[in-house]
Parts: sequence; structure tokens; C-alpha cells
Amino acid sequence: MGERVLVTLDGALADADAPLLYADDIGALRGDGVFETILVRGGTATALEFHLARLRRSAQALELPEPELSKWRAAVERAVKEWGADDEGMLRLIYTRGRDSEFDAPRSELAPEDPKPTAFVLVSPVPARVATARAEGVKVMSLARGISVDLAQAAPWQLLGAKTLSYATNMAALRFARRMGAEDVIFHSTEHKVLEGPRSSVVIARGKELITPPAKSGVLPGVTQRSLYAVAEKAGWECKYQTLFTADLFDCDSIWLLSSITVAARVNQLDGVRMSAPDNVQEIIDLVDKGIERPGAIGDW
Repeated sequence: MGERVLVTLDGALADADAPLLYADDIGALRGDGVFETILVRGGTATALEFHLARLRRSAQALELPEPELSKWRAAVERAVKEWGADDEGMLRLIYTRGRDSEFDAPRSELAPEDPKPTAFVLVSPVPARVATARAEGVKVMSLARGISVDLAQAAPWQLLGAKTLSYATNMAALRFARRMGAEDVIFHSTEHKVLEGPRSSVVIARGKELITPPAKSGVLPGVTQRSLYAVAEKAGWECKYQTLFTADLFDCDSIWLLSSITVAARVNQLDGVRMSAPDNVQEIIDLVDKGIERPGAIGDW
């Protein structure tokens, strides 16, 4: 395993320290593209089929060319093999609209093709913060996203349910939280309805219920959350998609931020209020770990 592994969609291994993008790539110029982030664990890309299904759905939302999933699978397989099984890795699927100059170029017999998207797979080490968040949980503050839950359906061009490269707002929220002494964020709507984290789904546990906000509220459907629900239901949990208000976060047994790399981080403090750990913390963590071991199925997404 090297420090990073880079594979292009033709399955070729590339130099991760050499330039790959053209200067006029629309993904870099405008954030016009989509991505997925996948945990590599034990030599396997976890929940891969769910991630590929979400990649395709996001691409459709942006009207990108249909991703050739067989090529993405092959590129992932090559990247994971090169990475190895000793250490966890953070694998990204990057898919942009391609070069801006190609959209302005006239079509001719010599250049009849449509502009070619940029597509590659990159594996990097898992950030150091992940181990701490998994073991100790995270301090979280709630922040207004400044939008209504009705926006996703009223304005689909806002792409609220797609995983786009335009993550500047999410990263700004995390920087603000750190300046305020927190480690992560839970967004809420103008109606004070719970949405999601900048890079996570929000799930609360109450008794033997697991509850997460519905996708119609404008949240990104979560792969880790979906993987948890698939195994938790079989283990006797009632799994719900239900509107949550910020007050509900203080009326539950535990709050979880679920994501592809950190996997499961329990909220140990919210807006300055300490959240004690219930007795079933390890059970929930084990269910999440079990869930992401399954590749999922495209048809189940």
C-alpha cells in the first residue's frame, strides 16, 4: 500500500502525485460534478452497491452522462487491491462534467464525440479524527441551514438530495463549529426540523426505535443509515423515516451521526448539553458495522 492510490476509469493505475485534472475541468471551476466516499476495510469497499446506486442517482440529478457502473466497479476493485487489507482507507469516486473547452469546441468529423466526463477513483488514509470520533463521540452544535424543508420539492435544481462536489457551505459550517468549540454540526430548517450533518446522516435512538429525517425534507439519503436499517430491522428494531424537530434531539436515548468513513459517532454533547451514553451504545455500533459489511444491491436503493 502506498500513501495514496489513484485509478482512472479505464482501470489504469496512475501516479497520485502527478497532475490529473485539466485546468479547465468544470468540477474544479464550478463544482459541477458528483462524488462518493467509501470506507475500505479489510480489503473491501464497504456497501459498494449502495454507493454506486447513489452515484448514479446524483449523476441523473445533475444530468451527467449515465455512469458505466461496471467500469466503476472494476476501477474500485483495482484501487482496493493496490491499497491492501492492512489499513482502512478512504476511497473517493469522482465524476465531473469534464473540460469547459470541450463544450465550446465545434463538432466535426474529426471530433464528433460529446464532451468526455472526468472520472477517477482515489484512495487515501483515513483522517486521524475518525478514531477519536468513533471511540469518544463528538461535540455538536445545531446550525440553521436557512431553508425550508419544502425547498427540495419546490426547487429540485437546488440538488439537495444529490451528493455534489459543491461542499463549500458544509465545510464552512464545520469551520464555524470548531471556532465555537464544537466538532460537528446538525443542520435544521427554518421550521426547526432536523436535517443532517455536513457529512453525515442524523439518527436518533428512542427505546427500540431508530428514527431519521425523510429524504423529502431535502437530506441526502445516507448509505450508512440505510445499511444500519437493513440489519437493525432483522434484530428487532423499529426503523422509521419521520420528521424530527430540534426539541426531539433532547428527548431521546442517543443521537448518532452516521457517515461512510467515521461510520458511527455518538453525539456526546449538543449545544453545550452533555448527552449521557445509554446501555445499548455498543449494540448500535455493532449493528452499523454489520450493516456496512453488506455490499447492498442497486435495486434496493
